[in-house]
Amino acid sequence: MKPPIKIAAFSGAAGDYESAFHDAVHGDPVDVLIGDYLAEISTGIILENYLQTPDPSAAKNFYYDIFLRQVTPELAAIAERGLKVVVNAGNLNPNGLVAKVREAIAAAGVDLKVASVAGDDLLDRVQELAGAGQLRNLDTGMPLGNLSGRIIAANAYMGAWGIVEALNAGADIVVTGRVTDASLTVGPAAWWHGWSQNEFDAIAGAIAAGHLIECGPMACGGNYSGFRELGDVIRLGFPIAEIAADGSTVITKQSGTGGMVTVDTVKSQLLYEVQGTRYLNPDAVLHLDSLNLSQVGADQVRISAVKGSTPPSTTKVSCFYQDGWRMLMFIYITGLDWREKFEWTRRQMQSIVDTLDLDEFLFDPLGQPLDAPTNQAEATMVVRMAAAAQEKVELEKLSAGFGSFGLGGIPGFTCEFSRIFAPRVEFWPGIADQKETAHHVVLEDGSRRAIPLPEMSPEAATSGTPAIVQSGDLSRFGPTTRTLLGNMIYARSGDKGGNASLGVWCRSPEALEWLIAYLTPERVHALLGLSENTVVESYPLPNLEGQLYVLRGHFGRSGTGNIGLDQIGKGIGEFLRSCTVDIPIRLLEDAQQVTEEIVA
Repeated sequence: MKPPIKIAAFSGAAGDYESAFHDAVHGDPVDVLIGDYLAEISTGIILENYLQTPDPSAAKNFYYDIFLRQVTPELAAIAERGLKVVVNAGNLNPNGLVAKVREAIAAAGVDLKVASVAGDDLLDRVQELAGAGQLRNLDTGMPLGNLSGRIIAANAYMGAWGIVEALNAGADIVVTGRVTDASLTVGPAAWWHGWSQNEFDAIAGAIAAGHLIECGPMACGGNYSGFRELGDVIRLGFPIAEIAADGSTVITKQSGTGGMVTVDTVKSQLLYEVQGTRYLNPDAVLHLDSLNLSQVGADQVRISAVKGSTPPSTTKVSCFYQDGWRMLMFIYITGLDWREKFEWTRRQMQSIVDTLDLDEFLFDPLGQPLDAPTNQAEATMVVRMAAAAQEKVELEKLSAGFGSFGLGGIPGFTCEFSRIFAPRVEFWPGIADQKETAHHVVLEDGSRRAIPLPEMSPEAATSGTPAIVQSGDLSRFGPTTRTLLGNMIYARSGDKGGNASLGVWCRSPEALEWLIAYLTPERVHALLGLSENTVVESYPLPNLEGQLYVLRGHFGRSGTGNIGLDQIGKGIGEFLRSCTVDIPIRLLEDAQQVTEEIVA
């Protein structure tokens, strides 16, 4: 039996810390480096830039050349250390990026082989698939319908076995298109340990590990509610997954780097952007309610007892289309009478809006001036104005209308434009049979190898069953005090299509029963002030002392096309923690004691 494979992450998204690749190459000894560059919104942004380029053909690279900048100066070190590198930086054009990497290798005079994994691109088949009843919306079940003629990108989420094949064939660098985020880790683990396609428990363990390290420094304290525990740190380190033959994993981080790896930082990432107790992947279904987390050393958390099962016969297809145009600008209201100034400006803008053909219009006050300000910034309130329309000219009229009040509006009239007009790119999470993909590998010699599909089950395509809430009598938890919910819980939120995910867990294990009873979907809906169109579901995760909430329809059609504040929902969890509620005193004391022990 081989020792655990050591997989180091160096990128969690396009635009992540660029020098992390150098640090990973020259850091702790590992076997494989993985870099994740893709997200629903990051692909949307690259398409948005393409749509507003004067010469669209010049923008059609569609891959992330940041990886080329990262890898080129490190090619000799990669060869010397015998490292494998797996990235999804190929985005919509993996073969294009591979060609550039091979040019860099030739110029460096090193012996490295590069392979691409593709077959996810279904754009040319969108209308055919939609006509056959596929590409229905994963969240709503609605057919693609007339949108089929407007799709500008359609890429299926593929599994890990193309990566396995590339590594088996001797590739040193593997560039993929749209595979699942976890596949970047599952592939190297399956290659290293020689797993078969039906070892679902082991594969699910690697899916958990992949989910934990694919967002880079998040597993080391990034975006973590308990960030004050991190101390005086600027740059957080990147995680390493040590995956054993049975799929059990120890999550750690590069030594000497900032941040920490604890059960709570791991829990924070584990609950991020999941839609239920079943985490669906093309190679296995991870049962999130099965696994155990344990602190086994400083900056070392073990994930064990992971259960997996047969994957679904379908997979998600990332579809994008342009839905008109959007605009965004910020208005500053300064000093005295700020409520009246806001209301006057709002009425002035509404008089313009009433004459236009807009899809959406938002005029949201953000914060308020401080009492007794010591500088102008403290005396300033920000108003965020956003709008969307099918025709750009309608937004131009809105902008001009605002400017027309510059000399006839509030005292201190000032504003700031931020990328004022841009194409509005919407995301459609379609669903298609896995067999519709042409999953394949293109090797160094130009040969192409098709990847067989794993065993699948149509019944597997469910995220789990939402809980039937039975709150009961809350008085059984004893006397309460009114305080911030964040004194009792940590939280993590994010986006998936039109839905938001919200993971919540207790600092004190004894508080789980109260959390389930008190924080019902109805109460979450009320505390967050959600729209009546948003439906909240809850999924208990007692193994994590927590609960997962799915806010269905929170973003409308998608986070990518959402023009509201907190576009992809990263602040929802912290907003919930800032709410004031009635918390049992004895449970609050337990939670405070746990926090004090951690900080100490």
